Amino acid sequence: MACTPTNQTSVPPAFSALRDVHLEYLALKHYSEATLKVRRIRIDMFVNWCKKQNVSAPCEITRGVAEQYQAYLFHYRKKNGAPLRSSTQRSRLTSLGVWLKWMARQSIIHHNPVAEIELPRPDYQLPQFLSSEEAEAVLHNVPVSSPIGLRDRAMLETLYSTGMRRSELIKLKIHDLEMHRGIVAIRGGKGNKDRVVPIGERALSWITDYLARVRNLFATQNSGSTVFVTTQGKTFAPNHLSALVRRYVMSAGIQKRGGCHLFRHTMATLMLEGGADIRFIQQMLGHAKLDTTQIYTHVSIPLLKIVHSQTHPASRPVSKKRRARPAAAVAGFRNFATAVNTGPEETYEWRELAQYTWEKNVVRQLDSAFNRQKCAPRSVLQDATWRDSTNPS
Repeated sequence: MACTPTNQTSVPPAFSALRDVHLEYLALKHYSEATLKVRRIRIDMFVNWCKKQNVSAPCEITRGVAEQYQAYLFHYRKKNGAPLRSSTQRSRLTSLGVWLKWMARQSIIHHNPVAEIELPRPDYQLPQFLSSEEAEAVLHNVPVSSPIGLRDRAMLETLYSTGMRRSELIKLKIHDLEMHRGIVAIRGGKGNKDRVVPIGERALSWITDYLARVRNLFATQNSGSTVFVTTQGKTFAPNHLSALVRRYVMSAGIQKRGGCHLFRHTMATLMLEGGADIRFIQQMLGHAKLDTTQIYTHVSIPLLKIVHSQTHPASRPVSKKRRARPAAAVAGFRNFATAVNTGPEETYEWRELAQYTWEKNVVRQLDSAFNRQKCAPRSVLQDATWRDSTNPS
């Protein structure tokens, strides 16, 4: 039954009670504890804002109220004076919309007013990452002569090798490490999903050294089988771990922002530059959608430079002699079957001239034919489709 305004006889259910019931519903749907915690914070932020606006019942949340809250998020400033990112505003409104949609399904309100407003466009910011030299500088900056330094080096090596999130590193258990197979099981990741990823021999070496020499100095009976613990034997707090990693990055003289996630971005970017397929990187990072992983293709500048130098006509030096004879390119294109038999250098000469003259679709077919000539040089013009499409009539 839908609620009625507060000035009528029926008393609407309290926001806090509806919040708790909604979170219990999400828990039954196997949402992770981290997600439930974030949803509670976001709902409470909205409820506190509603109290200041004298909105005390769910049925008083209209489209106008939702738009006012959207404007509040837009003009909100953090302690450092910075505004909320567009993605942050969007995520807070989305969480609110999920809550109101649930209330609509329970007939507490008639409809979801957030569904009627246009959400902010998501911002597009490239992730920062370390070069291989910078990553090594950070790792070698850790004083491994002390027990704390040895533990920290093992943690940084694990982040660098696997690209796991800080929450995943915090929850890592000893039995999740399979040293002899060189893999690590990451349990309860984002979306409460498990995955298995490889881990490098160097990282395993540091972890083994830490487990043998340091962990017993810190661990207590309450530590359980957690791999990395504080000096009090407790599990790391997320912000504590981020501050620790950030301190090592700054002490290495690197002014790039980020902590644990900086090593996650670094692992993905360097693997992509090393030739790894993006779907393998998606599996390593535990991304549900490939679109999330594809952002790393935009920060891999070395690969982009290679593609640019191989494909852009202005990036390769072309002699004046070649530029002055487009007719020769046409003639060479007609006699390509003869040219490919004279050797790869002359073949490439004709291919460049043809690329200067003909359209892109013709050049793609020419490239395909050029590759086929390595095995069957006299079969170029036997393909009728290729011959017809390249015939300059």
